[in-house]
Amino acid sequence: MRPKNRRRPQSDKSGGWVGRRFEVTVGPVAHGGHCVARHEGRVVFVRHTLPGERVVVEVTEDRQKGFCRADAVEVLEASPDRVERPCPYSGPGKCGGCDWQHVGHEGQLRLKAAVVREQLSRLAGIDLPVVVEPLPGGPLRWRSRARFAVERTGEPGLRRHRSHDVVVLDDCPITVEPAARAVLGRRWLDSGAVDVAIDSAGAVTTTTLDRRGRPQETSVLRPGAEVPEEPAGRAQRSAGGRDWEVEGTGFWQVHPAAADALVAAVSEFAAVQPGETVLDLYAGAGLFGGALAPGVGAGGRVVCVESDEAACAAADANLADLPQAEVWQGDVDAAGLTELLGDLGRPDVVVLDPPRAGAGQDVSRVLAGAGARAVVYVACDPASLARDVAAFADAGYRLQALRAFDCFPMTAHVECVALLAQA
Repeated sequence: MRPKNRRRPQSDKSGGWVGRRFEVTVGPVAHGGHCVARHEGRVVFVRHTLPGERVVVEVTEDRQKGFCRADAVEVLEASPDRVERPCPYSGPGKCGGCDWQHVGHEGQLRLKAAVVREQLSRLAGIDLPVVVEPLPGGPLRWRSRARFAVERTGEPGLRRHRSHDVVVLDDCPITVEPAARAVLGRRWLDSGAVDVAIDSAGAVTTTTLDRRGRPQETSVLRPGAEVPEEPAGRAQRSAGGRDWEVEGTGFWQVHPAAADALVAAVSEFAAVQPGETVLDLYAGAGLFGGALAPGVGAGGRVVCVESDEAACAAADANLADLPQAEVWQGDVDAAGLTELLGDLGRPDVVVLDPPRAGAGQDVSRVLAGAGARAVVYVACDPASLARDVAAFADAGYRLQALRAFDCFPMTAHVECVALLAQA
């Protein structure tokens, strides 16, 4: 008798290739941190490799008839972009936190640009040159906010790729050192995970979560202090020439330079004018709405919409000195937007920064029907962006400009800011 809820080995449903090794010549990079190869008529998605390399792969997952997943375990012919991994925990069968530790930084930028181009071409029918812009600081020690998993023993680490197994770490080279040091190398008994963030003043906030992901205890270690303290107030952030408050481990751009870069790109594309109305969706702590509010002046209006109660409270505080800005709490969905637009009237500019899944067709169509002169879309997933751009195109909008930023070095993630305008 099998234990309840235990899945049968997925390889039973396909070719049973798990554990099998063979040589392949690697093809183009694909969305998700892997490259595409072929073997015996099947697609093989290969991690830890680069386009053009000749490698020996070991199949790690075989759940579908048409494709399987594998790791490159031996490099026979290396790409010029291949480098020694700076993290000892990176590589086949190890930590899944990074995708491209084996790739030089310039090579990572080219790979990310290729992925954005391919997604726009395949999903939106748009052929557009893409350049991914690096952010200051280099590819290591940039991550200012992270979640570390915790073993039953209380030891923290990160999970293997597509696995619940935890790789115990004593350091994470992409995480800002004080944040990594606050979590790694100590035990967190009776916790399932630990969230950590470091703010602009150097204060490190840790929040433990139970095995169901529910927050437990939060503490703050301030610069120069030896003992953590109970949190008092919100964490401090700086971006766009303003100071911001957010919940200690709440959402904020992970890379220290990302908020400034994205604010500058959004402001450039929005080009707001005095007296205009701006609709800022998925507004978080009010970053983009607050940056655009001075441009619309006292006669303009900025409406920030956010579903999270704590983020709305932070946005209220952050925008208190901007009477033209207001915060509305609510989900961004087609029905709610239709009602909101009925009260608001036609916005001149829409800014949206949706979660990884994107805004979706229904929301995109409602927004396109609102008739804004400019829609500025901030996207952390190029596939979701491309699908939503296609939905806007069906309603008469075209992709007028695009900027892409390397906000997540060593990973396959890339942040894009797109300008959509009526054709």
